[in-house]
Amino acid sequence: MIADEIIRITSELPVGCRLVAVSKYHPVEALREAYGVGQRIFGESHVQELQMKHGELPQDIEWHFIGHLQTNKVKYIAPYVSLIHAVDSGRLLREIDKQAAKVGRRISCLLQLHVAEEESKFGFAPDECMDYLAAGEWSKLQHVQIAGMMCMATNTDDEARIRRDFALARATFVDAQQRFFSSDSAFCELSMGMSHDYRIAIEEGATLVRIGSTIFGNRVY
Repeated sequence: MIADEIIRITSELPVGCRLVAVSKYHPVEALREAYGVGQRIFGESHVQELQMKHGELPQDIEWHFIGHLQTNKVKYIAPYVSLIHAVDSGRLLREIDKQAAKVGRRISCLLQLHVAEEESKFGFAPDECMDYLAAGEWSKLQHVQIAGMMCMATNTDDEARIRRDFALARATFVDAQQRFFSSDSAFCELSMGMSHDYRIAIEEGATLVRIGSTIFGNRVY
């Protein structure tokens, strides 16, 4: 089933959009099945679990950290993480820069936008994000690469609301690209869309979709 879902979903993706298989809470064997049909990007949101899986699985896997990342945990994943999706503060970006410097890396990061209605979501409001970029502190950090933005849409069945959330994220991304990253081709990723809304996200310009339960089923631990 896992292999079949990976094949089905990847066949739906347009050129320029990649699948992040959200493998948190699922066993190594499930990831091996996805790996066996060519999946190489996996998303985890707990540092200890990611550490374990990184040690047990092939080294050509591209590990994405997709959850809320605490500053005191950055050092554990800095040596190998490929992309950190949810940078929600300047403080976190500075810590990633610090830990990346210690291991001689430049780590790609996405700024997390808060576009959903829920109060509990982390991230920058779109205006706050643009103000942060305009202030310029980030440009002095030598060991992080701001590679784009990510968001989560409002948790609702209202497709019009979901589409508005994604459209706002896309507009903010394009504005930032034009104002601050026009000469930086690395700023190119827009991570949005999960199992229940990824098709809308694709229509609104996602370059990364984060899909877990559709592939792996319900959490097993």
